[in-house]
Amino acid sequence: MHAQSVSDEYDYVVSIRREIHRHPELGFEEERTAKLIERELARLGISAKRLVGTGVVGVIEGKLPGSVAGLRADMDALPVVERSGLPFASEIPGKMHACGHDAHVAMLLGAARRLMSRRDTLHGSVVLLFQPAEEGPGGAEPMIAAGALEQPHVDAVAMLHVDARFPAGTIGLIPGPVSAACDELYVTIEGKGGHGAAPHLAVDTIPAAAATVLALQNIAARETDPLRSVVLTIGTIEGGYRNNVIADSVHLTGTLRSHDATIRGGLEERVQRIVSGVAVAYGTRARVEIRYGYPPVVNHAGLARWFTPRLASLPGVEVVLSEPTMGGEDFAYFAQARPGLMMRLGVRNEAEGMVHSAHSPEFRLDEAALPYGIAALEQFARSVGEHGVPEDAG
Repeated sequence: MHAQSVSDEYDYVVSIRREIHRHPELGFEEERTAKLIERELARLGISAKRLVGTGVVGVIEGKLPGSVAGLRADMDALPVVERSGLPFASEIPGKMHACGHDAHVAMLLGAARRLMSRRDTLHGSVVLLFQPAEEGPGGAEPMIAAGALEQPHVDAVAMLHVDARFPAGTIGLIPGPVSAACDELYVTIEGKGGHGAAPHLAVDTIPAAAATVLALQNIAARETDPLRSVVLTIGTIEGGYRNNVIADSVHLTGTLRSHDATIRGGLEERVQRIVSGVAVAYGTRARVEIRYGYPPVVNHAGLARWFTPRLASLPGVEVVLSEPTMGGEDFAYFAQARPGLMMRLGVRNEAEGMVHSAHSPEFRLDEAALPYGIAALEQFARSVGEHGVPEDAG
């Protein structure tokens, strides 16, 4: 592209990103964002439809025969009070695009714009998947159930997630697990309340809760292969009335994270066994509830190996093997339904103080990274459209 078109593309994607950033919306509330997407797709002449309320699906039909690529961008913000200091900071109290989904939407629109401008050389079709509620309660699964990957039938699907670990121009891609399964843990411990001066007449749930927290760590420390990953975090402890009252109940909440399906499948039994054992030892009663959330995102190994050199061929792009994280991402459902890739787009800029991780109220990203993201999305769409999906990715 000549200099003017590069400048125009950058200005476009930045303006879209900033417009979305000013008006963050939580999961399944993204009406304003959905209307912006529909507005931009209409300007490009791309047909679109709504799914699951605020989800938007657009289809670009190439002029040449080929396969169908899906490109996904999540749309929702977080219930975070923004402290980024940006001139285009959130105008909605208590809500912020602290995870970069504003950039994801803008880059997908930028890729759509570029693909439409070169439809004469585009093989197959491209399905644009603008998905709500990634941060919760989850929009990917209902979109798939509503037919987002059909009519046309998507052959492979990809997404980009901004990542403050890597500088602009860097894209992380790895075969296999990329993010973790995210399950919620709820424990209630019940005893007998009483006066703090007479503990022998009560059944104190506070020491039972403390012992439970410590004992649960044995799942990771002593019951899981140290070369495999599991995280059990207790995030809240709630119980008691005042300093001289023995608590009759304590409530714990936490999260279970894992990459491996076998490990994930055995966690509930282990938690139940440990919690019940501690309860008996302390003379209390305990209940455990696990609410299963997103599965892990697993990049298809064959597709990742096939696409890596194509990604590395882009001007200015450095491809790195990004380590898996224990964060969650409901793109997992897309990657289960079709051969899928989740890529990491570097947005770190230490000179400008853009170093804070996602979900931080101070999160900022280097907008110089956005054109690289657009190029990566276009490259995936064109590669799948022209060459199809490699046999070992089927």
